[in-house]
Amino acid sequence: MSILDKLKSGLAKTRQGIWKNTVGLFKGKVDEDFFEELEELLIQGDVGIKTTMELIEELKEIQGEKKLEGEELFTEFKNLLAGFLQSAPVELEKDQLNILLIVGVNGSGKTTSLAKLAHYFHEEKYAPLIVAGDTFRAAAIDQLKVWGERLNLPVIAQDPGSDPAAVCFDAREAALARGKNLLLVDTAGRLHTEKNLMEELKKIKRVLSKEESNLKTLLVLDATNGQNALEQARIFNESLTIDGIILTKLDGTAKGGIVFPLARELNLPVYKLGLGEGMEDLKPFDPTLFVEQLLGED
Repeated sequence: MSILDKLKSGLAKTRQGIWKNTVGLFKGKVDEDFFEELEELLIQGDVGIKTTMELIEELKEIQGEKKLEGEELFTEFKNLLAGFLQSAPVELEKDQLNILLIVGVNGSGKTTSLAKLAHYFHEEKYAPLIVAGDTFRAAAIDQLKVWGERLNLPVIAQDPGSDPAAVCFDAREAALARGKNLLLVDTAGRLHTEKNLMEELKKIKRVLSKEESNLKTLLVLDATNGQNALEQARIFNESLTIDGIILTKLDGTAKGGIVFPLARELNLPVYKLGLGEGMEDLKPFDPTLFVEQLLGED
């Protein structure tokens, strides 16, 4: 299935309801009631109050200057939405060690997303090594070992309770010794408000950064969490400086607008979208394509 087809099917649930009603608004009269209804729908769709107000103000300016209605104003609206977004081209080099530090709260789809990335890059002829950096949960270690067996990829793991930073240090050394060019690091995901977790993650990042390598930090967020995901992103970014977002479970939400405040308020680019359970269902993010499908017809 092509990226376009997968995006269309993955956003099928999201297109219904709020976003379908948003499209319908532009078929009516453009007056103050129109803008009030549009504002209400965008907030319901998880776009957030701040980003919604900025979007409405910019659309009002365009409408006031050009006196547009209907399809022409709708096109301007889509262009504004796409302009709020940014993608995250995470560039990897096959002739050096690349490290992807995968962070996020438990339940966001972090470990599964790591496995999908490992599968993708293995298909792209990289030599991945997976690291079970969440040593706080035996189940997390076991889960990664199972994924390693399914994908036929090596996994570095130590006993539950081991020092996560030490595990990551050893894994980096192993990757260099074995000639691997990609290290995918799973991490603990207890509540993002816990200071100890953030300090541990910062320690892991320092350890992984000590030697010449291409290190990127990717934050996995559950799209169904709405504004809670925005707060998670804010806290993780303040502690770790996030290079890109992996937005999971987008196929399971009727809202999906959280992607807009992530970009507009936090200046965080989206790297991949999770559009299903399959190994091939982690897709690259294209702002224009995303908006077209979000506001498209079934």
